Amino acid sequence: MKLIYPIALTKIKGIGPRTARSIIEQGHNLADLFAYSKKDLMQVLGIRESIAEAIYNKSYMPACEKELAFIEKHQIQALWLEDENYPDRLRQCEDAPLVVYYKGNQPLNSTKVISIVGTRHATYYGQKICEDLLDAMNGIKDTLIVSGLAYGIDALAHRHALKNNMPTVAVLGHGLDRIYPASHRELATKMLDQGGLLTEFTSGTLPERNNFPMRNRIIAGMADVTIVVEAAIKGGALITAEMANSYNRDVCAFPGSIYEKSAEGTNYLIKTNRAHLIRGLQDLEYLMNWELSTGTTEKQLSLPLLALTKDQELLFTLIQQKGQLAIDYMIEFTKWPQSKLALILLELEMQSLIHALPGKQYKIVGQVEIQKN
Repeated sequence: MKLIYPIALTKIKGIGPRTARSIIEQGHNLADLFAYSKKDLMQVLGIRESIAEAIYNKSYMPACEKELAFIEKHQIQALWLEDENYPDRLRQCEDAPLVVYYKGNQPLNSTKVISIVGTRHATYYGQKICEDLLDAMNGIKDTLIVSGLAYGIDALAHRHALKNNMPTVAVLGHGLDRIYPASHRELATKMLDQGGLLTEFTSGTLPERNNFPMRNRIIAGMADVTIVVEAAIKGGALITAEMANSYNRDVCAFPGSIYEKSAEGTNYLIKTNRAHLIRGLQDLEYLMNWELSTGTTEKQLSLPLLALTKDQELLFTLIQQKGQLAIDYMIEFTKWPQSKLALILLELEMQSLIHALPGKQYKIVGQVEIQKN
């Protein structure tokens, strides 16, 4: 398919990411779509007359042709939803952009993709947390760090990833014909050699305020897990965390002092079960079940042998079969008193066999071989 057609679909007023995706999933050939009459567009797509008129009049085509010339001149990749290089995790989100523009040298589908976000006004505590986390990640293969190139934690995450020779990608709230903030131009240039810059916005798009929540959904959607290092009660970091939760992705947060405004947001996420409390890489690996994936093949083949009680084994096997299970289902299945169930869940969690999730859900952590009595 010619790239101009997906780009054109993003330029039509009244067609957002969900509508564009619906059109694609209906199996329409986009080239044919742009050749339909207004009447046919309304009948085939079931769209309003105003949108059909917007598609039919093709007033957007000069802008599309200009964009194609821009990306070709600057060696920018335009990745559309069905492109094999489009970010796989983002593709799973129902409001994923139809087209993203990418300039860089790092594949966007690493084994582990981690978004790191936080306040623009990072304290020494937040800076130290971010640096220590990325230092600990040094040497972990096929891991991509994603953030938003903003002041504070975002820029620090990018810089420290570069320092540790880790690829890092910035998601922008504007076109690739500019860098915002301008003071991060040198950082952005370095990232082109060890990562890249990504946006859904075409050239000429200014860094307007309304663009940044849209940018944040991509930061959340691209990643396996979003880590909030330090954040006030209001701001982009909490929006990103909320979006990650809406995509059923893991969210982690570092706790902070109850007296610091810079920790109000992270503490709120933890308090309301919107984020898992972590203290460093070990907690992150435990939560994401990444211990075995970062170890050696020998370790993966040598599973720990555990002796469980009959009740522990029953509950562990039940959760293992389902992958993730709500406590209400466990009560209904086992017919145990809630006090007994809570004790056994705690025992399994203390042995690092299961992990508690928001919403009173539990999942298996790692792999074990149960010793039969």
